[in-house]
Amino acid sequence: MEPPILYLKDIHLTFGSTPLLTGADIQIGRRERICLVGRNGSGKSTLMKIAAGMIEPDSGERFIQPGVTLRYLPQEPDLSQYATVLDYVKDGLAPGDDDHRAAFLLSELGMSGEEKPANLSGGEIRRAALARTLAPNPDILLLDEPTNHLDLPAIEWLEAELKSMRSALVLISHDRRFLENLSNSTVWMDRGGSRHLSQGFAAFEDWRDKLLEEEEIASHKLERKIVREEHWIVHGVSGRRKRNMRRVRELAELRKQKAGEQKVPGGARLTSAEGETSGKLVAKLDHVSKAFGERVVVRDFSAIVNRGERVGIVGPNGAGKTTLVNLVTGKLRPDSGTIKLGVGLQTLVIDQKREMLKPEWTLKDALTDGAGDLVVIGETSKHVQSYMKDFLFLPEQARTPVTTLSGGERGRLMLARSLRHPSNFMVLDEPTNDLDLETLDLLQEFLADYAGTALVVSHDRDFLDRVCTSVIASDGDGIWHQYSGGYTDMVAQKGSGVVKRKEAVPSTKAEQPKPASGEPAQPSRKEKLSFKQKHALETLPAEIAKLEDEIAKLKKALEDPQLYAREPKKFEKFATALSEREKTLAKHEEEWLELEMLREELES
Repeated sequence: MEPPILYLKDIHLTFGSTPLLTGADIQIGRRERICLVGRNGSGKSTLMKIAAGMIEPDSGERFIQPGVTLRYLPQEPDLSQYATVLDYVKDGLAPGDDDHRAAFLLSELGMSGEEKPANLSGGEIRRAALARTLAPNPDILLLDEPTNHLDLPAIEWLEAELKSMRSALVLISHDRRFLENLSNSTVWMDRGGSRHLSQGFAAFEDWRDKLLEEEEIASHKLERKIVREEHWIVHGVSGRRKRNMRRVRELAELRKQKAGEQKVPGGARLTSAEGETSGKLVAKLDHVSKAFGERVVVRDFSAIVNRGERVGIVGPNGAGKTTLVNLVTGKLRPDSGTIKLGVGLQTLVIDQKREMLKPEWTLKDALTDGAGDLVVIGETSKHVQSYMKDFLFLPEQARTPVTTLSGGERGRLMLARSLRHPSNFMVLDEPTNDLDLETLDLLQEFLADYAGTALVVSHDRDFLDRVCTSVIASDGDGIWHQYSGGYTDMVAQKGSGVVKRKEAVPSTKAEQPKPASGEPAQPSRKEKLSFKQKHALETLPAEIAKLEDEIAKLKKALEDPQLYAREPKKFEKFATALSEREKTLAKHEEEWLELEMLREELES
């Protein structure tokens, strides 16, 4: 058997007073494809950084064969020292590496390479880091959540690219399909240690469940043996006459063994406040179209959403998924066609941008809105620590600032906050971001049992397969079609998956020219929308709807053929008001589209 090109042996690491790793191991062979799995906080990313040589463990051994090349995908890359993205990517190449591959990878990821780092969004920085990591074609690739911020076309491209490379892979990802398609062995981080399976992720969950079941049986047998020995000590005839010290020592060892057992962490319990039952029809779209300026986002689309359905919405970034959601939920009005919404809808939107979490909040404040120790769930109340436990938070975390929570913990906190409110129509925008696999399982079970209707925007193919009864997919140029079943069923019916947009979303990737004298300066790109931009994004749909109502009333009044002859001044006033409102409407729609595209671009 060929020796490993990198291995970690008996790795121990403690943060503060809490042991994180207590004897973890990993071996990486040439062209091996390892998925590293475990709950949030189990030490996956830390072990990967130790393998990359970025963190020194308290004890243990790290060995890498001489001459072996290794690249690690960082979560927060720093491009500030580089003039362009291409310079950043090429700087990761070693002597003899192909310069052309850097430009090729950037092109495949939707970038030219001429972008200035100061103008990049978080998603663009992530894509640049991917190109830099993959460009050298190293012997070992360590990839921590490589699919974050990527849409479906980019995920499927990355999957194909990694399959074609000669590199050994170590992958951390919440995307089950990505792991199933790429891995041939599994390392499970569990209670400080590591367990190894010589099969890919597809076999992992059955194997894990079997191990945990065997542990439970062994623990139960140990408990019964202790009970029998304790009974003998107290009641046995020989025990009363003279203490058999061997059996006394054995009982002490059994108790020590039981005390040393590492308990399997409990699971989250996703519960929500129950809403009233909606009508059978939730939404009916009949030949609906919506355009912003010259760009048609939705073109002649018809669909029916009935109570109890779980409808997935998929498409590349910038295709208009949010616009479609806003049409289905009634936040936007169509330019043509009709939308009929059902009666008694209680809509709950769960997005994963975490923007509603105030930085000054503690975890307890976020769940109670700063009002005491009780969480109000619909019409009932529950103690905050009990509710925290349902979502895998420890009692001592109650006063933890939300700014120090990990991405996965924030995801769970957003779910906990949102599910307090009663609903019968739930909209989930990228709900799988940063959640560990166990919490994803429970979210899927929750949606299966949810009495209402769900609309799910996601790039996670496995999640869509497990949850959705139908999928609405973008075919480009504003054309959308609804397919029965999940994502795999959609691909079978359509003949292909989600494809890239034909035209790139306009962005400020290149350096903007300086404004002429007297012209307002363009705002520089930021990592997130400003408060003013977020406020405009939330309020513009209502303003647009109000203007559309006013325009309709003015047009109806001007249709009166006697108005001009009877009241010429009133006719002129109505005509002027109509012209002004149509201009304002066009301006508002253009502004909303630009902000929505910017939001999608920043998230991607």
